Amino acid sequence: MSVGSDEAGKGPVLGPMVAAAVRVDPDGLPPTVDDSKRLTPTRREELAAEVRAVADGVGVGVVSTERIDAPETDMNGLTVDAHVEAIAAVARDGDPVSTDAGDVSEERFARRVADGVGERGVSVDVEAEHGADERYPVVAAASIVAKVERDRLVDDLRATYGDVGSGYPSDPTTRAFLREYVREHGTLPACARASWKTCDDVLAAAEQSALDDF
Repeated sequence: MSVGSDEAGKGPVLGPMVAAAVRVDPDGLPPTVDDSKRLTPTRREELAAEVRAVADGVGVGVVSTERIDAPETDMNGLTVDAHVEAIAAVARDGDPVSTDAGDVSEERFARRVADGVGERGVSVDVEAEHGADERYPVVAAASIVAKVERDRLVDDLRATYGDVGSGYPSDPTTRAFLREYVREHGTLPACARASWKTCDDVLAAAEQSALDDF
């Protein structure tokens, strides 16, 4: 058995970040698993169900917008925490773990994840690489699960707020949603990462507009 982990939603301005870990015999994975970014949403959902069906275990770690905005945290540390939570839920002592490096230093990320899982009572060997989801099926499987879970949470936001787009700063629909919400309510929605520059820009534009109307 091997464990793979990856995260989704590190860069969006809306919603949580989600990490997933999959403990599985790599030979039992569907042959079509791939980096989740290369798959359509429908195919991701199909493959996520297939991965769950053959996996010995699937773990998920969710980092809320509140934690992301907390002044004493940073995204690298939160990414480690999310991977640790997901891996610790499924790994067993001695399991080899492959993960997509969430830090410029692959070695540092691997060490921090291994130490974090160890603090939860499980001893694992962690190898971290940039782009691991493109090279290792077990990491690709985790990336698919993480993206599907993140998409499900974004769907929940749509049920609450209407069309929020993808949640990424580059998405015109997401930016339009933030502008309209601030215009109507005078504050950011709870799902927004208030510490992101995109939110600063939206609030500044709203303030300038109010001054222009004065």
